[in-house]
Amino acid sequence: MVRLEKRSNRKRLFKNKAFKHQKRTLRASIQPGSVLILLTGVHKGKRVVFLKQLKSGLLLVTGPYKCNGVPLRRVNQRFVIATSGKIDISDLKLPERLSDTYFRRSKKDRKPSGKTEDNLFAKETVEYSASQERKEDQVTVDKQLIQCIKKKQDKKIMFGYLSS
Repeated sequence: MVRLEKRSNRKRLFKNKAFKHQKRTLRASIQPGSVLILLTGVHKGKRVVFLKQLKSGLLLVTGPYKCNGVPLRRVNQRFVIATSGKIDISDLKLPERLSDTYFRRSKKDRKPSGKTEDNLFAKETVEYSASQERKEDQVTVDKQLIQCIKKKQDKKIMFGYLSS
């Protein structure tokens, strides 16, 4: 016969921590300034530069946008391959507001989830457009990153590699 115990007296069976309490570790091959290859998403196969790790554990990367059209994005480190290419970004100043909440979409930008008679067959496509704030941040980060790439001795090769 199975003995039932009260839930309050039961010991916690699982040792898993909540996501917010887990430690975020960064793969050893990924360092700030590393050139990564994206494996999924719209920009699959493109090379990007790793800028920093966000609090959620996601990686902040950019193309730069002028080279290959990849904007500032959050990417999970499972979906990138680290290459041996590195760029010295020690003098790169990132805006303080670049965090996980910065990339979160507002509620008005999200698609309506419920189907009603009115919108059952309606084909409303809400086009996403970047805010002015994001465009300004992209321009400032791109300028600084391109200056860092120009300081490299093999800058032509690096620009060609990033834009391919």
